[in-house]
Amino acid sequence: MLDYDYYFDIFVQLQKMIRKVKLSVLSWLILIVLMLTWGSSFILIKKGLTVFDSMQVGAMRIGIAFIVLLPFAFSRLKYLKRKHWKVLIFVSFCSAVPAFLFPMAQIGIDSAIAGILNSLTPLFTLVVGLSLFKLKVKWFNITGVLIGLLGAIGLINVSGGGSFTFNLSYAVYIIIATILYAFNGNIIKSFLKDLDSFTITIFSFYIFGLPALIYLFAGTNFIERAQNHPQFWEGLAYVSTLAIIGTAAALIAFNYLIKITNVVFASSVTYLIPIVALAWGIIDGEKFEISYVLWVSFILIGIYLVNTKKLLLIKQK
Repeated sequence: MLDYDYYFDIFVQLQKMIRKVKLSVLSWLILIVLMLTWGSSFILIKKGLTVFDSMQVGAMRIGIAFIVLLPFAFSRLKYLKRKHWKVLIFVSFCSAVPAFLFPMAQIGIDSAIAGILNSLTPLFTLVVGLSLFKLKVKWFNITGVLIGLLGAIGLINVSGGGSFTFNLSYAVYIIIATILYAFNGNIIKSFLKDLDSFTITIFSFYIFGLPALIYLFAGTNFIERAQNHPQFWEGLAYVSTLAIIGTAAALIAFNYLIKITNVVFASSVTYLIPIVALAWGIIDGEKFEISYVLWVSFILIGIYLVNTKKLLLIKQK
């Protein structure tokens, strides 16, 4: 006689295994898409700064994302409870402020230094998670963060000709932004488990979107530039692409990645951003160095160690 309970248990276990494999593949796919998207954001910011000042770029980035996501906000208000609003205000703050800080920083530092400082995000995420949010990680996850950071530093060092000179007064803006990102990811993972990533992203811009637009039109010379600057529409196209794809759409994917994996793995996308920056450089005719392969390998090994839950070791006979 067949033991149906036994075979049913096997079936359930197989379903769980398949689901884990699908989530693992999906998480890496999202990471790659974010790498390509955010890896291109520095050049979009740079192009935007040729037409607008840093505060205008930040306000446009938040305001345009707000306009794009606003139609979806009304149908999702029903999912929000009173307890969510306090958390969402802080999440919105941690999402909006970096949009201003990165353009402010790129006035005084180049994209290579911006990339290396942005790679501090997983490290700060780990520190904030361990100290304030009772984040549980193993020693090889911590090792992965450090190896990935080493790879990002090495990659940018080689591509920049071995120079790490930068203006601290501008670099500090990105350091503050990465700390805000660290808090943001941990808060979403800890306090917004019952909200989907789309709803979280919508209301991240819902709170500060309108003030950003008011500031843009009433507090800056945006209208004057629209009337007089010969490259206005070109600059607007760059910043709009940054806002819609690099901010609104990317944050939906990033917040979902936090939900299905862990906050440190999601933030490790910043290690991959320099790879995209280098690829743009090579496409543009810059020299390829064989040592790039070594540092990229460090990054990939680091991200693997960050994401893995069990370290597989080959036993010696």
